[in-house]
Amino acid sequence: MTRMNPIPQLTSAGLLAGILLVTGCSSSKSASEPKALFNGVDLTGWTYFLAKPEVKMTDVWSVQDGLLVCQGEPLGYIATQESFTNVRLTVEWRWAPGTKPGNSGVLLRINGEPRPLPRCLEAQLQSGNAGDLLGLQAMGINGDPARLNKILGHAVAGDITIVKKMTGAENPPGEWNLYEIELKDGSLKAWVNGMFVNEAFDCEMASGPIALQSEGGQIHFRKVEATRLP
Repeated sequence: MTRMNPIPQLTSAGLLAGILLVTGCSSSKSASEPKALFNGVDLTGWTYFLAKPEVKMTDVWSVQDGLLVCQGEPLGYIATQESFTNVRLTVEWRWAPGTKPGNSGVLLRINGEPRPLPRCLEAQLQSGNAGDLLGLQAMGINGDPARLNKILGHAVAGDITIVKKMTGAENPPGEWNLYEIELKDGSLKAWVNGMFVNEAFDCEMASGPIALQSEGGQIHFRKVEATRLP
C-alpha cells in the first residue's frame, strides 16, 4: 500500500533494595512509551489509499492550525507506515464546526489487498455510533450476542460483523471528543469521553497499519497517539 552497567558488602535489606531497583529498571525499559502518530505539523509517517486514484492525498488530508483535517471525500483512508498488532490508542476528534456530521472510523490491523474499505477491525466514528466495533471484509470479531449484528455481502465492505456500543457518550457535533481504544490479542475495548462503551472478543490476530477514514463529512483530529502493548 502506497499513496502508501570492588562491590561493597550488602546487608540483606540492602540486597533486597538492590534487587528491587534493578527489577524496576528492567521493567520500565521493556514497557513501550506513547508515540504521537500525528506530529501537528505535516503528514510525515502516513500513506493513503483512495477510491479515486487520481485524487492526491493532500486534496483529502491536510494540516491546518495544528489539526489533521479530512475533507471526507472520496472514500478511503490515511494509514501509518508502521504496523501494529497490540496497541492502545488515544484519538481526539470533532466534526468540523458548522457542518453536518458524517462518517469516519479508526481502522486497526489492516491486512489483505488495498481497497477503500480494507480488511480490518474498526472502532466506529460515525456520528451517533462512536464506540461501535466492527470487522470488515470478514475480519474476525465477536461480542455480546444481544449487541451483535452481521451484514453479509456488502458491496464495498464485504461481510461485516458489528458489535454495537453499550451506551452513547459523544459530545454534540462540533465539540471535541476523546476516543481510547485498547486492542490486546483477541480483546478490543473502547472508551468515549472517559466512559467505557464497548468490548469485543475473539478478534482476529494480524499485524497491520492504523488508519483514519475518509467516509463523508469533514472531520478534525488533534491527537493520534499509540502505545504498543506486549
